[in-house]
Amino acid sequence: MSKVTVKDLDVKGKHVIVRVDFNVPHKNGVITDDNRVRAALPTINYLTEHGAKVLLLSHLGKVKTEEDKAKNDMSIVADCLAKLQSAPVKFVNATRGEELEAAVKAQEDGSIVLMQNTRYEKGESKNDPELGAYWASLGDLFVEDAFGSVHRAHASTAGIASHLPSALGFLVEKEVNVLGKALNNPERPLVAILGGAKVSDKIAVIENLLKIADKVIIGGGMAYTFSKAQGGEIGTSLLEADRIELAKEFLAKGEGKLYLPVDSVVANDFSNPTEIKVVKAGEIPEGFMGLDIGPETIELFKKQLEGAKTVFWNGPMGVFEDPRFAKGTIEICKALAELDGATTIIGGGDSASAAKNLGFAEKFSHISTGGGASLEFMEGKELPGITVIPEK
Repeated sequence: MSKVTVKDLDVKGKHVIVRVDFNVPHKNGVITDDNRVRAALPTINYLTEHGAKVLLLSHLGKVKTEEDKAKNDMSIVADCLAKLQSAPVKFVNATRGEELEAAVKAQEDGSIVLMQNTRYEKGESKNDPELGAYWASLGDLFVEDAFGSVHRAHASTAGIASHLPSALGFLVEKEVNVLGKALNNPERPLVAILGGAKVSDKIAVIENLLKIADKVIIGGGMAYTFSKAQGGEIGTSLLEADRIELAKEFLAKGEGKLYLPVDSVVANDFSNPTEIKVVKAGEIPEGFMGLDIGPETIELFKKQLEGAKTVFWNGPMGVFEDPRFAKGTIEICKALAELDGATTIIGGGDSASAAKNLGFAEKFSHISTGGGASLEFMEGKELPGITVIPEK
């Protein structure tokens, strides 16, 4: 895949609409992590330095009620963006109409307008054609740089691009290149590590990775459905009973390359346990639930990672937010960080949070900015926000 990128566009003096991912965590009007704003800076700075008039569009949070609207006001991001780069930033508290149009019309080369939250418009998530066409009318060119949203066909991701000459920004270009190589032309052995709560969230990615990976390691809550499928006792551990037959199919397809936990850290209560112990996989007593992989599993998984040249990891090994059940995730994180000569990729989401919180972020080759998008990419799915960008 060789898509048109921002460097292929003549942007001087042009109005360039950029879909960014400014869906930042925030509390009481204060941004608690500005990484997503920083991740967009290379594309924004390139455009302003090359004389473009930049209009930024992003969603922030879920907007279903008036309370959501007030809570997810994009003005907090304008202040943050203004501090992180030198171009002038004007925030417009509107998603359409005279105020927005006048602000865009008045822009000088190298300036930035940040529009209010795209999700203030009901038609955004429905990819309303009228809305996409209206937003497109505000610009000459469109740049897609919100990887966390490209798996959604929204008016601001797929809609605008169908009306204007379009390109990928640097952030999305990097995601496509790194994940594309891991999927289509990996240096082998390729090892996939999948964790998290539910098999159902990752059915398609497990299916696809069983075809292309040399090894697939399963941890986290979803491992207990596999354990049940093997006839094991799992106590009160997380179970998707309607996925047991599917787990059996995966076990058959993945014979020789699918690795499951051999022991678990279990507790007699999720929030306030009075007893925590390690038991063999499939031997979890009644009244106990598995909350992390055990020490033997950590060693098994580490062994399977030896010599890996490409590793894709998505999903923690246990309830890593609780220090009592974080060891499995920490040890896998450490093992990956110490892998020599390997391309190590974290597919966003909780695994990315774990790596950052544990101080290992710099040790990974790539941490994806979109959990859902990276998973759908690794499923081999077409992502609407990328598909709509023309090939070179």
